Amino acid sequence: MGDIQLDAKTFHRRAKHLFSTWKASGGDDDAFAGADSLLVVLGSSNEENPYQKSSSLHTWMLGYEFPAMLMLFSKEDEKITFLTSASKAKLLDGLEKANDKVDMEILRRTKDDAHNEGLFKQIVEQIPKIGKKVGIFAKDTLQGKFVTEWQKVYNPKDLDVDEVDVSAGMASVVAVKDEQELKAIRAASKSSVVVMTKYFVDEMSTIIDEERKVSHMKLAEQVERVVENEKFVKGKLANVASDFDGDQLEWCYTPIIQSGGNYSLKPSAQSDEKNLHGGVIVASLGLRYKSYCSNVGRTYLIDPNDKQEKYYAFLLNLQKKILESIKQGAVIKDIYNKALGLIKSKAPELEPHFPKNIGCGIGIEFRDTSLLLNGKNNRTLKDGMTLNLSIGFENLENKASKDPKGKVYSLLLIDTVRVTTEAPVVLTDSPKSQSDVSFYFKDEGSEEEVKPEVEKPRRAAAAAIMSTKTRGENRVVDDNSEVKRKSHQKDLQEKKQQEGMERFAEGKEQGNGQEKAVAKKFDSYKGDRQMPPSVKKLQIVVDRRNHSIILPIYGRPVPFHINTLKNVSKNDEGDFVYLRLNFVSPGQGVGKKDDGTPFDDPNAQFVRSMTFRSKDTAHMAEIFKNIQDMKKEISKKEAERKEMADVVEQASLIEIRNRRPLRLGDVFVRPGLEGKRVPGEIEIHQNGIRYQSPLRSDHRIDILFTNIKHLFFQPCDNELIVIIHVHLKNPIIIGKKKQKDVQFYREASDVQFDETGNRKRKYRYGDEDELEAEQEERRRRAQLNKEFRGFAEKIAESSDGRVDVDIPFRELGFQGVPSRSAVLLQPTTECLVHLSDPPFLVVTLEDIEIAHLERVQFGLKNFDMVLVFKDFHRAPVHINTIPVSQLDNVKEWLDSVDIAFSEGPLNLNWSTIMKTVNDDPKQFFEDGGWSFLQLESDAEQSDDEDAESEFEGSEGEEEDDESDVESGYDEDASDDEGSEMSEDEESGEDWDELERKAKRADDEKRRGGREDEDERPVKRRK
Repeated sequence: MGDIQLDAKTFHRRAKHLFSTWKASGGDDDAFAGADSLLVVLGSSNEENPYQKSSSLHTWMLGYEFPAMLMLFSKEDEKITFLTSASKAKLLDGLEKANDKVDMEILRRTKDDAHNEGLFKQIVEQIPKIGKKVGIFAKDTLQGKFVTEWQKVYNPKDLDVDEVDVSAGMASVVAVKDEQELKAIRAASKSSVVVMTKYFVDEMSTIIDEERKVSHMKLAEQVERVVENEKFVKGKLANVASDFDGDQLEWCYTPIIQSGGNYSLKPSAQSDEKNLHGGVIVASLGLRYKSYCSNVGRTYLIDPNDKQEKYYAFLLNLQKKILESIKQGAVIKDIYNKALGLIKSKAPELEPHFPKNIGCGIGIEFRDTSLLLNGKNNRTLKDGMTLNLSIGFENLENKASKDPKGKVYSLLLIDTVRVTTEAPVVLTDSPKSQSDVSFYFKDEGSEEEVKPEVEKPRRAAAAAIMSTKTRGENRVVDDNSEVKRKSHQKDLQEKKQQEGMERFAEGKEQGNGQEKAVAKKFDSYKGDRQMPPSVKKLQIVVDRRNHSIILPIYGRPVPFHINTLKNVSKNDEGDFVYLRLNFVSPGQGVGKKDDGTPFDDPNAQFVRSMTFRSKDTAHMAEIFKNIQDMKKEISKKEAERKEMADVVEQASLIEIRNRRPLRLGDVFVRPGLEGKRVPGEIEIHQNGIRYQSPLRSDHRIDILFTNIKHLFFQPCDNELIVIIHVHLKNPIIIGKKKQKDVQFYREASDVQFDETGNRKRKYRYGDEDELEAEQEERRRRAQLNKEFRGFAEKIAESSDGRVDVDIPFRELGFQGVPSRSAVLLQPTTECLVHLSDPPFLVVTLEDIEIAHLERVQFGLKNFDMVLVFKDFHRAPVHINTIPVSQLDNVKEWLDSVDIAFSEGPLNLNWSTIMKTVNDDPKQFFEDGGWSFLQLESDAEQSDDEDAESEFEGSEGEEEDDESDVESGYDEDASDDEGSEMSEDEESGEDWDELERKAKRADDEKRRGGREDEDERPVKRRK
C-alpha cells in the first residue's frame, strides 16, 4: 500500500457535504430516517457485488475501498471515528494535515485479540451516547473475519438503539457530482464509445458479412478482452483524456449482445450461447474509470424493412424529446409521463412494448435506484447529476420476416447523460442515426435472381441461350456519339503528350522532378562545457535534452546526435550484455522510403557501428530503453513537422466595425469545435468569414477570402442537410488538427422541428394533415435552400471576385467508394465532390492530368476510376466500386470536361507507375507518356469485338431460334415433347458454354498465349 496517497482536501470537502446534507434533511421525506449516527462496517471485498453502499462510500470519500474498516459518523458533533489496521491508519493520518477539516479519531488494531475486542467495545459504548437511531445500509452483505469479530460485540437490542436504513440519504449525497467525478465519468463514457464503435461494430458486421457462426457469449467475451489489449488501449483509447490511465479502466458488467428473437431490455440481461443472427442486433456495454461507471447501448439493423426503419426513427425522436425534458428542476415522473404521452399520441401500438422505467442514476454505483426514471418517482433533477437513460421497445412483431428468428425483435438506445441547467450533455455520443446503425448485405436483385430457378430446367436453359446474343446487347449506345467521343479522346491524348514533351523539355520544369536532397547538419554541443557532468565517469550517457548519445571512446566522451543513429540492438551472452549501435553512413539504405542519406563529403571516413560490453545488465537495459525512447520521440516530432509543413499562418481577419456584419445563424460546423455541439453563426467581414460558437468567445474559425479555393452550396433536396462548403488553398489548424475543408450546415429533417405547438395539428389528424405536413416540409426546404444560397452568393460578392459559388449537379452524380463507404459523387462546374458526410472529397478538374478506368471487363458489376494529377508527386485519387451501369455516364462526363481517359481490365500498381514518372518525366513522355494505358484499352476493345464476331448468326438463324424458344414455352406441350430436340440444337452449345470459351480465349490473348488470331479453332453454329 506504499503507493497509495489519499486526497485530504477532497475527503474533508465531501465529508462536510455529507454532514450538511444530513443535517438539512428532515420532515416526512427524511432520506436519513432521523438517524443520529451512521455506522459503516466493511469486511472483506465482495467481488460478486461491487456496488454495495459501504464500498461506494469508501470510494467516494477516500478514493479507494479499504476492507476490514469501521467508520462511525456522529451527526451532532460532525465527527468520524475510524477503526482499522495500523497500516491503513498510517494512510489515514495524512488526512489530518488539511486546513479546513472535520473532526477525526483513528483507532488502530493490532495482533492482540483482547486489544482489538476492547476497541470494538469502545465503539459500541459511543453509539448510544450519540443517539437512539443508528443509520446502516440494510441491503449490504457483510462478510469476513473483521465482521464476525464485530458482530460478537455489537447487538443493537442490548444497546437499546434502533437501526434505520439510510441508503436513500447516501444516494442523495452522492447524486450531484463535482468536477473531479464528472471528469472520470466523461473518460469512462468516451472509453465505452470507443469500444462500441471502434471494435464491436467492426467485429459484428464482419461476422454477419462472412456468415460466421459466433455465439453471443463468445463475442461478448471478445469485446471484454479488448481492454486488456495494450495496443488497443494505447492506440484507440489514448485520446480519451490527456492524463488517461488504462490501468484504471474496468468493466461494469460483461457486454450484453442479443439477436435472433430472444431479447430482454432489463439491466440484468445476459448474453446467451445462441449464435449471432443477422437481423436486429441489440448490444450494450459499460466501462468504469476510477470507479465511476458509464453505459451505452445501440440497436443495429441488418437489412431492415420499412416498418423497422419507421419504428427506429420514432425511437430516435422519442429520445430527443426526453432529452429536451431533462434539465435542472424537472420532476422525474413528469419526464416519463411526457414520453408515454408522446407514444400514445404518435404510435399507440408501441405502448405495451415500452418499459416501466427508462433508466436510473449512475456514478460510483452503476444503478442508483433513488433516481429510477419511472412514472412514480417524485425526485427533482439537479445540475451535476448523471443518468443512465435507457429507452426502447421490447419484443415487437415482424410479420414481414420469412425467417423464424426474425419474427420478434427489440429496439434499444442507452446513453449516459449529464443534467445541466439547460439542455443535457450526452456523454456517450456514439453514432446512432439511421444510416449509422443500418447495414445492407443482400443484393438488390437477389429475389429476382431466385425466381427463374422455379421454372423447369429445360425452359430455363432455352431462356439462357436466347435471352442475349452478344455481350453488349443490353447496352444502348449511340454509335455516332461514341465515334465522336473516341475522336475527341484521341485529340486529348495527343494534346497531353505534346504538353508533356514541352513541359519537361531540356531546361524546363526542373523543380517537378525529385528535388536534390540537402545534407542536414546536427550539432549536439557547441563546446565541451555544455556536456552533462556525468560524462566524467566515462559511461554511456543518454542526453534527452540535447538529443544526443555520449559514448566513451579511448578515454574521451564523444557525442553522437540521435539523427546519426540508424538503430540499436541489445544481446545477452552469458554474463555479459552487448549493446550495438549502428550509424547512418553512405552506401546503405536507411529505409524503404529513403533513397539514401546526403552527406557533405561521401568520401570521408565514417563510423558504421560500435559495440559495448558490460556485466551490468540492468544499466545497459535502461540505456537501451532510453535510446529507443529518444529515437521514437525525435521520429514523432519529425513526422509532426512534415504533417504541418504545408500549414500557412493566415493574416488576421479584419472585422467590420461601422455596421453589423451579415450573419447566418443556427449553423453547425464540421469539423466540430471542442466542447458541446451547439449551433453558432457565420459572419462576413472585410477580408473573410468567421464562424462564432456561442459557448466561448475564443471558439471561432476565421477563413480569409485569399485562402478560399472553392465555395460550394449544396441544397437539401434529397439530403438531410443544407450545406455551404469551403475548400481551402492551404490547410488551417482547427483544434489540434490541420483541415483543408470547412463545412457549415443546418439540418432539414423533420426531427429538428417541433410541430406539437401547431394549433391546427391539435384538432386535425389524417390525410389532410399529412398532406399539409408534406407541403410544409417542401416550403421549409425551399426556404432553407434560398437562405443558404443567398448567403453563399453574398460571400462571393464580398470576396471581390476571388470566389464563385459552385453547385453540384446531382443528375450527373454516380456512386463510388473514395474512402470507406459508398457515396454519391457529384460533378460541379470546376470539381468532383462529395460533401454530405466526412471524409469529404473535393477534386479540382483543372488539376487532373488523366483518368484511368480499371476493371472494365465483361462479367464484373463494378469498375474503378483513378485520377492522376498534373503534380506527379501528389498521390492519385482512387474511386472504387462504381456500378458498371454508370460506365457510359462517367465516360460522357469525363469527355465533356476535356479530361483524357483510358480503360483497362486490371488494377495497376500506381505507386510504381508514379515513381517511374517522377524519376525521369522527360524520358517518360519521350517513350510515349500515357499512351501505354490507351494501348491496353484498345487491345481489350479489339478482343471484345473479335469475340462478338465469332458468334454472329444470320437473321434466319435468329428466327429459327426464337421459334424454338416459343415452342419450348408452349403450355400444351408435354415434358416428353419438350425434351425432343432437333439434331441442329443438340449439336449446338448453349450461351453459357460459349461465354466461358470466349472468356478463356480473351485471357489467353492477354497472356500472349496465341499470337495468330486466325489460327485459333472456331466452333460456329451450323
